[in-house]
Amino acid sequence: MAILKKNAFSRRVPDLVTEELVAVLSRRSTFEFKQLFEILHENLRARNAASGGEEMLRLRAYEKLQNLVSRGMVKKNGKKYKGLPSALAKALIPPPPHLPMSATARIAAAARTAAAR
Repeated sequence: MAILKKNAFSRRVPDLVTEELVAVLSRRSTFEFKQLFEILHENLRARNAASGGEEMLRLRAYEKLQNLVSRGMVKKNGKKYKGLPSALAKALIPPPPHLPMSATARIAAAARTAAAR
């Protein structure tokens, strides 16, 4: 019997940096990145979760922040960032797990593909 090995790493839940970003940005105030990072770094150090160096954490936090901006959960006005609380509440909800296809569904999909040819 062959053992299936999953080569890809997937993380379906938000990480600690995103959790703290959401917590800080949900305060309904506006932050510049430097001020936001200082609060974020302090909170992560209090949770004993600030590892990997401050500069690497700064880069990760900026990347996560830009991801939230592109998803419409944070509004950027010049160099200031403001969280949208209604959208940020959805940021921490994990996506539904991937459900594998049943054998019947696989056979039906193969039949549709064969019929389309």
